[in-house]
Amino acid sequence: MAYNEQLNNRIREALAEMPVVEEKLMFGGVCYMVNEKMCIGVVGDEMMCRIGEENYENALEKPGCREMVFTGKPMKGYVYVGEEGIKSARDFNYWIQLCLDYNPLAKSSKKKKSN
Repeated sequence: MAYNEQLNNRIREALAEMPVVEEKLMFGGVCYMVNEKMCIGVVGDEMMCRIGEENYENALEKPGCREMVFTGKPMKGYVYVGEEGIKSARDFNYWIQLCLDYNPLAKSSKKKKSN
């Protein structure tokens, strides 16, 4: 699946000053790991945001935001934000900051054991 390169470049630029960022291909798109934790990404033409369960309900009320459904189940604490919600720099930066604010509270995924 192709992903929006322009949106990916906006995110890459927004995270450029972060000390520990890794870009990974994931979910048919790109995911940015901040401090070794999934933080933000691009799937298709939408921004994937890890915002935490406490921000979830309020986020869903914002323009362009919808729940992230993965393998048929909603993933609480994650949302997709479409173009309507990130057109302006102010709105885009709001989502970036919400993800970065949640990142220190997020749990790291379990590391896969190598043989």
